[in-house]
Amino acid sequence: MSPTHTLSDFDFELPPELIAQHPAAERSASRLLDASGAAPVDRVFRELPDLLRDGDLVVVNDTRVIRARLFGHKASGGAVEVLVERVLGNCELLAHVRASKAPKPGSRLRLADAFEAEVLGRGGDAGSADAALYRLRFPSEPHALLERHGHVPLPPYIAHADDDEDAERYQTVFAARPGAVAAPTAALHVDAGVLERLRQRGIGLASLTLHVGAGTFQPVRTENLDAHRMHREWFEIPPSTVDAIARTQAGGGRVVAIGTTTLRALESAAVDGEGLRAGAAETAIFIRPGFRFRVVDLLVTNFHLPKSTLMMLVSAFAGHARVMALYRHAIGERYRFFSYGDAMLLRRVRAEGHGAD
Repeated sequence: MSPTHTLSDFDFELPPELIAQHPAAERSASRLLDASGAAPVDRVFRELPDLLRDGDLVVVNDTRVIRARLFGHKASGGAVEVLVERVLGNCELLAHVRASKAPKPGSRLRLADAFEAEVLGRGGDAGSADAALYRLRFPSEPHALLERHGHVPLPPYIAHADDDEDAERYQTVFAARPGAVAAPTAALHVDAGVLERLRQRGIGLASLTLHVGAGTFQPVRTENLDAHRMHREWFEIPPSTVDAIARTQAGGGRVVAIGTTTLRALESAAVDGEGLRAGAAETAIFIRPGFRFRVVDLLVTNFHLPKSTLMMLVSAFAGHARVMALYRHAIGERYRFFSYGDAMLLRRVRAEGHGAD
């Protein structure tokens, strides 16, 4: 039996000034709370390679953030804000639409004073995670229009409008496959120096893709966690990454996930207990205490919002009591929080309520 937790178990008081509004001057100059051992140690992120071993494997998410936020107006003149969630096919996409009145199917939105999008209707059935989204049709290829006219979709807790710094620093050095509307933020700390040090120490590197959705910021609105429905995200794990993980495990090495998105993809692809499988799929996995991890041994992750599903994920991975204690330590030591904030290194513990990892 898994332990019973409610939403309030994942709450904490965070001084607002600890919410990072800008990235560190250098990617790897961010702080790193090393919780891979018995006691936490305050470090700098560039030390990460020295905390790993020859034969370990680092796995990263190579998704690229698209310019997913658009501003415009309805035919009536009312202001509208569009945040693309997922690009589909045939110039269609799913998006969050903010307006004074909900746009009707068949209406058109004038976006960026450059093109019109047709509102096709709601994005999913009532009760589904996509029900709050709108299905839109762009007049031409969506990624090209977004790149030309869109804005970097900074998280809601970052107060400034996106600028040239965000265009560069809200992407990881691995960003290759467009589709995310939020960055896999743990990898924002990795730079060329960290990669070279990993190579020198005999630590492998592999990649996968998970297109992070805006639902990653979706609040949990019920104390009863069984009632929460996760957003869906598309991911793909190449055969080369599956093979690299198999070799690592066979040789006694550890699998190190850079970020919760990487962990979600790996554990989703192995959740049926039949081994890690290559290929593409969608996941709505809800990882919380009691979850049985099958792939990831170490996790690099940023500090997350109170009462968020990501707080539940890291609590499942490293233990609820330990994670809450680490957050108290981080607040006391004035670590920087959320997307542009600092990072921590967590070791997987025996699952709460289970007799094995």
